[in-house]
Amino acid sequence: MSMIIPALDLIDGQIVRLHQGNYDKQTNYQFDPISKFQDYINDGAEYLHLVDLTGAKDPNKRQIHLIEKIIKETNAKVQVGGGIRNEEEIKALFDIGASRVVIGSMAVKERQMVKDWFNRYGADKFVLALDVNIVDNKNYIAISGWQENSGVLLEDLIDEYLKVGLQHILCTDISKDGTLSGSNVALYHTLIKKYPNLNIQSSGGIGNLDDIKAIKQTGVFGIIVGRALLEGKVNLKEAIKC
Repeated sequence: MSMIIPALDLIDGQIVRLHQGNYDKQTNYQFDPISKFQDYINDGAEYLHLVDLTGAKDPNKRQIHLIEKIIKETNAKVQVGGGIRNEEEIKALFDIGASRVVIGSMAVKERQMVKDWFNRYGADKFVLALDVNIVDNKNYIAISGWQENSGVLLEDLIDEYLKVGLQHILCTDISKDGTLSGSNVALYHTLIKKYPNLNIQSSGGIGNLDDIKAIKQTGVFGIIVGRALLEGKVNLKEAIKC
């Protein structure tokens, strides 16, 4: 049973979308983030995904008060990411009520440290955000806001973290993100076949209900939908129903 997870990316309190992670290609949306998330909850969403792009660029400017306000006022389960680099940030997010913390580049660059966090807080409290560049049918993980290829294969990293109880991954085919051109269904089929016990969240490319139906067939745990909801291309109630 897949769940729809509505997503918002925030810069300085404003809802935005970056095209394929590029801060120079930014679209702004004139919605209030708290009321937008509240709308999603009212429409039946059980989980929300929030990316703090201000904090990703500069950890000293993490939008912690806004994130706390969103969590308190919507009373929702929220997973929060955006360039999380150290334990203080993780602790701060759990303290304000984040249900799960999303870890990206650090999961590749500082593996022992991230494994220690798994052991300390519980593996179920983390989502590894693994963004892939597909080259010659191999899934290479991109890091640092997609600016560089880590040279690490997706499957190798998953295998390593399964040893410390990995439960949740969020996998994005970078070439699909923000394009509304459909998800990489084959990628999720392959991953779910290989890791049937892993909760895999799909992200990137959802442009209409047919895209959601296609990705649902793979058996993913969660389908993250951002731009398509903001631009009215997908109706959340219909998406949840299908």
